[in-house]
Amino acid sequence: MSKNKHKDQIKIPFFIILIAKILYFFSIKWAEKFARKLFITPIKHKAPKREHHMEATALQTRLFIKSIQKEIVVYEYGQATKKVLLIHGWSGRGTQLVKIADELISLGFSTVSFDAPAHGKSGTKTTIMLEFISSILELEKKYGPFEFAVAHSLGAMSLLNAVKQGFQIKKGVLIGSGNSVDKIVADFISKLKLPAKVGEQMKREFEKKYHAKMEDYAGYIAAKEVKTPMLVIHDKQDYEVPVDAAYGIAENLENHQLIITEGLGHRKILGDAKVIQHITSFLVNN
Repeated sequence: MSKNKHKDQIKIPFFIILIAKILYFFSIKWAEKFARKLFITPIKHKAPKREHHMEATALQTRLFIKSIQKEIVVYEYGQATKKVLLIHGWSGRGTQLVKIADELISLGFSTVSFDAPAHGKSGTKTTIMLEFISSILELEKKYGPFEFAVAHSLGAMSLLNAVKQGFQIKKGVLIGSGNSVDKIVADFISKLKLPAKVGEQMKREFEKKYHAKMEDYAGYIAAKEVKTPMLVIHDKQDYEVPVDAAYGIAENLENHQLIITEGLGHRKILGDAKVIQHITSFLVNN
């Protein structure tokens, strides 16, 4: 299990932790600014071979999101008129849910996915969840209506908040979703080996800039206002987003199913045949 944990969990390089500690030694303000910049900067990973056929065959276009003044890359995959929106997570890509997309296409759907701001082929280097949400709402205007939406990790939190703000779907799937924003910030600061007060200061800076409480976008809070049927899927061995997040979201959803898997971690779960079967069964069956 320890080997799987090491493989699944994203670790912050030692030299980054060292820089954070040195900055904190001289000034909490310097350490906070450094941590905040890291927090909003995703890592761009090269797409693995399994995603290449989607990359090659999907119609790729660019969409400017006026509300955030950023451009994203959109992938239209398949020809069917019934559409499903796929939403990747932090440091993911628009082709990351390819196995799910392929199964949906075989069932008579087409998919629309996207590289969120600062991800994949989309421009800029930094982003936050608010920009994921804005992208979802703009995609609905341009490519909707969507029958369903399937989302992973931060994308799942964003989906909950988008539905809360009026995004219309018949059903949704949340895979490995985060829950409390406060806890996400605290865990991030802990991984940087910085005191909790740095995280508190970082939250204050974000809230001052965006005029909103970060925790207002927590999964469990958005879930309280979501009437749309949701399938919540999470793995016990998800060491990046603890399984407690799934229970916290599920207990606040009015209409949901909860599936807890074992041994799939945070990313392998996206390609698991049984998980995909659960997803399609939930979406297609009444």
